[in-house]
Amino acid sequence: MKDNICKEKMRLVEKLGVHLENREKLAPVAARIMSYVILTGKKGATFEEMVTLLCASKSTISTHLNHLQDLNKIEYFTKTGDRKKYFIINKGSVIQHIDSLIDEWKEIRELHLEIKAYKKTINSEKIEIEEEKFDLNFHNDYIKFIDGATTSIIELKTKLINKKFNL
Repeated sequence: MKDNICKEKMRLVEKLGVHLENREKLAPVAARIMSYVILTGKKGATFEEMVTLLCASKSTISTHLNHLQDLNKIEYFTKTGDRKKYFIINKGSVIQHIDSLIDEWKEIRELHLEIKAYKKTINSEKIEIEEEKFDLNFHNDYIKFIDGATTSIIELKTKLINKKFNL
């Protein structure tokens, strides 16, 4: 059972790592480190675990850990009487990601509002044949979707800030 869980975790480390490589523009090893830290959770991942499980040299892991800390993607804590560092995801980086999504969605929403207004004007002032008029339903539905998604992610951000749950 334990072996299956380990295999599943490493499969997810790889899959999430590819995603983070693209989304965060990280080097492959840095993305795998971040994935491993995410999937290890609040107990924290140690340097030694990452060297062993990610099959990378100490210097490579160290370089990428330092880089991820410089980017404020991860942080560490220590335990009394234990010299090891336990790496965890930095909650602030998750909040920054949420903020960037909200900003992007606001920009897209405004663009759709402008396009919709333009098409509405064209429909009423330029196009006389009903079948040739622009259908505005797509923009209405897309704006509604963005509004719902924004509301949901703001709720998630609020819960993170108010410590309703831990990463």
